[in-house]
Amino acid sequence: MSLAAEPISPLLRTASRSVQRAVSELRRGDLVMLQGGDGRALLLRAAEMADAPALALVRQAAAQGGGGEPALVVTDKRAIAAGLLAQAVEPAQADPMGAGTVVIAPAPGPSGQGLTPDLVRLLADPTRPGHATLDITPTVRPFPSAEGEALLLVKLARLLPAIVVAEVPAARAAEVAARNDLLTVRGADVQAYQAAGESTLRQVVEASVPLLDAEDTRLIAFRAPDGGVEHLAILIGNPDPTRPVLARLHSECFTGDLLGSLRCDCGAQLRGAIREIAAQGSGVVLYLAQEGRNIGLMNKLRAYRLQDAGVDTVDANLMVGFEADERTYLPAATMLKALGFHAVRLMTNNPDKLSQLARWGVKVVDRVPHIFPANGHNIAYLRTKAEKAGHLL
Repeated sequence: MSLAAEPISPLLRTASRSVQRAVSELRRGDLVMLQGGDGRALLLRAAEMADAPALALVRQAAAQGGGGEPALVVTDKRAIAAGLLAQAVEPAQADPMGAGTVVIAPAPGPSGQGLTPDLVRLLADPTRPGHATLDITPTVRPFPSAEGEALLLVKLARLLPAIVVAEVPAARAAEVAARNDLLTVRGADVQAYQAAGESTLRQVVEASVPLLDAEDTRLIAFRAPDGGVEHLAILIGNPDPTRPVLARLHSECFTGDLLGSLRCDCGAQLRGAIREIAAQGSGVVLYLAQEGRNIGLMNKLRAYRLQDAGVDTVDANLMVGFEADERTYLPAATMLKALGFHAVRLMTNNPDKLSQLARWGVKVVDRVPHIFPANGHNIAYLRTKAEKAGHLL
């Protein structure tokens, strides 16, 4: 297996760099200027870091360019949970980011100050006490929109999927950005970033790592040329690439894989897959950096807080503002093909994995059930996966 890879193009490198820097700025609590694919310009600030000084900075920067008052953007899923929308928004066209976005107009505060930190927290964070009972009429902007690109950016940052925005005239966006030393990112680059990285994963390093249940094991690390997310292939034995390989796609789970959490079946599935592949002689586990069905560990813990209050695993993700499952299996398909495997016997209970691998050019010749007994703590979790997520349990 060669570690050689095609060099990343200068245009892709520049676009990836700007998105990664914008993600970093948002995580630091800084402002970012977005040039939307719809021709509009938005100042952005992550909602979970929008305290009073932060909102004041958004207003100040927007005013310099003759822009508007800050508004809060959340997904339609979060808007429903917050009582702002009756039902999900049906997208007018194919929408890789979810089923539309919702722009929340600022409600007047006690002194007419518009959007306040308390209102942002109430509408954005489901783990905060309270429920929206304000007289707010949300403006819905279906994909594609600058607001949708802003939400995708904050999702990439693994923050709450809610963002404070203030529109500025597009003609003055560069002036406002320069005056406030703000990074500018293009919405088109944000849209292209994730798929570009997932489809260009390359092998970085390979090492022998004997495992407790599979001593003949090699770990092969993959990373996108832009230096983004890293995924691992756990290669057991010496599988023949001319035959369908026994494979398991496993999304990382810190709580289940490492800590042995009983809330899910992730740890049992990972260890069970390694044992079964070793018993069969060879195969591969694709260990994907997709914590919490790709919402990140912090947001998964927020969803756990909601589950503690009686919400199921699917609805909890929706209430935080995400899709029920944010994962794409393009990284797994890219890795399999890089390893020379174009057909698999897939260990899974999830029909979405079957259809996605086929979509990305990997033939699934057989589904191998991968079911483990409930442990007393995850009975409701497993039932929800079967009844709401369509898992074959």
